[in-house]
Amino acid sequence: MKIATRLAALTLSTGLLFTAAAHAQYGPPQGPPPPPPGYQGGWDAPPQDFQDEVRRNGFQDGIEGARKDYENHRAPNVNNRDEFRHPHVPRGARHDYREGFRRGYDVGVQHMMGGGPGPR
Repeated sequence: MKIATRLAALTLSTGLLFTAAAHAQYGPPQGPPPPPPGYQGGWDAPPQDFQDEVRRNGFQDGIEGARKDYENHRAPNVNNRDEFRHPHVPRGARHDYREGFRRGYDVGVQHMMGGGPGPR
C-alpha cells in the first residue's frame, strides 16, 4: 500500500512540475483568440443593432427557449414560453426584452427546426 501511495505522489508531483515548467515557458493558458476584424458572429450571435444588454439577453434567452421546444418536440410558438410572457426584467425593460426574445426565438427555430417563426 505504501508503494502505491508513493507512486501516486510521485506521479502527481511530476505532473505539477511539468505544468509549472510549461507555464514558465509559455505563460498561463489563454482563452480562445479574438474573432477576426469584421466577424459578425455565428448564427446565435445577437444582431448588431442590439446595442443594449436587455435585448441581447432576450435574444440569447429566445434561442434557449427555441432549443428547449425543439428538444421536447413542442410546436414552435414564442407565446408558449413563460420567459417571453412573464420576463424577469424591470417593467420598463419588458418591451425591449421581448423584442430580443422574439428575434432570438425565431432565429433558433429557423436554425434548429428548419421552419419559420412561430405565431405572433
